[in-house]
Amino acid sequence: MTLESLIETYGYWAVLVGTFLEGETVLVLGGFVAHRGYLALSWVIFFAFAGSLCGDLLYFYLGRKHSMRVLAKFPSWKVHIEKVQKLLERFRTPFILVFRFLYGLRLVAPFAIGMSSVPMREFVFLNIVSALVWASVVGFGGYLFGNALEIFIGDVKHYELEVFGLITLVGAVVWIIHFCRHWKHKTPPVKI
Repeated sequence: MTLESLIETYGYWAVLVGTFLEGETVLVLGGFVAHRGYLALSWVIFFAFAGSLCGDLLYFYLGRKHSMRVLAKFPSWKVHIEKVQKLLERFRTPFILVFRFLYGLRLVAPFAIGMSSVPMREFVFLNIVSALVWASVVGFGGYLFGNALEIFIGDVKHYELEVFGLITLVGAVVWIIHFCRHWKHKTPPVKI
């Protein structure tokens, strides 16, 4: 199976699952792949919107119904939840609209919002707007990245695999740096 047929067969599903779990790197890749003509940009944006929205709704639900159980498993989230709660108190609507653009708060924010008094209907409406804007901006950004590469390099076809690898590597490095910073500040276990 060639790279092209893999992308054409599983590309949209990869965007859906990837944006449900992580987001930016997968969507930038999706936009780039759309620029290359393997996928349609409108469908990449749609699947990214759906994946991101569903992920946020799941975390909101977990915060609303199972916050104590989740916090018992992830006690390090408490620090981030406190930040989110302070931001919610001051900037409720704007924060709900932009949290997905704030790296490091993307997973914790909908969970913390679920723990708050924000009505589900309000969260769902604002989250739909936010997910649509996010998917459009980041997906189109990946598309424009492909366009810019074509201007500078010429025929990108010869470098597709390298570009995929570079985008994935940059996303992985950002994630590893974030994970290491988070792990470094993690409180040590209590000794009995």
